[in-house]
Amino acid sequence: MPSKEKTPKSTAAKTTPKKPESDGLKLSKAPPPFKAFDEQEKLRSLKDYLGSWLVLYFYPKDLTPGCTTEAQEFSELYSVFSKLNCAIVGISPDAPKIHTKFIQKYDLPFSLLSDADHKIAERYGIWVEKSMYGRTYMGILRSTFLIDPKGKLYASWLKVSPKGHANEVLNALKEAQK
Repeated sequence: MPSKEKTPKSTAAKTTPKKPESDGLKLSKAPPPFKAFDEQEKLRSLKDYLGSWLVLYFYPKDLTPGCTTEAQEFSELYSVFSKLNCAIVGISPDAPKIHTKFIQKYDLPFSLLSDADHKIAERYGIWVEKSMYGRTYMGILRSTFLIDPKGKLYASWLKVSPKGHANEVLNALKEAQK
């Protein structure tokens, strides 16, 4: 059940879906295909979701505060997304066994895919150089892609803030279906 707390209003730049900044992804074009194992070690692909909308969200690591917030917010809105014929799939570099723990701990109703070699993130242009406490490293740029039932990229959000993001995506989905 969605939280009844009011979320702060986002700025227009934050709520407006943007074209990806890298890797040449274009709105209205097919995003890069992928194959990855889910939490049950079942091989999934982009083709599995043709015929329905798809929220494909990339996040850095299971069981961390920001990633948990984002997953819980998508979980709270899951039934609304489902009624709008939209699947939700999360992708991170974590192994399927870690995904299983994350799903069980927070009762997540959607699948999480493992991109351990970060090949999917690279193809989507979101495996980037990051910096924390003066240390530089490669990691996931927290991003979301909304893909239409024909398999075309409808909207994307790069470098998102976890809090309130699921609602932003839901609003874009509703707008797309008007």
